[in-house]
Amino acid sequence: MDANQTSKDEDKSRRKFHPAEFYRETMREVAKVIWPTRKETLVTTALIVAMALIVGVFFLAVDSVLGFAISRVLGMRG
Repeated sequence: MDANQTSKDEDKSRRKFHPAEFYRETMREVAKVIWPTRKETLVTTALIVAMALIVGVFFLAVDSVLGFAISRVLGMRG
């Protein structure tokens, strides 16, 4: 790294925080975002809920089968 680059980095770290400039930069970045459509959001949400339900049922089944098997091996009533 050369002395010029180091000087620039030090200048950036010493600059004061300006809330108005921060707000303007934030709004510029938000304007660049490609937001999903309502349909994309609903489809994605539905898929996530469906997958959560499927995984929940799967783990319920695995837990029930293992619980039954272990109780039989240990001689407990189940």
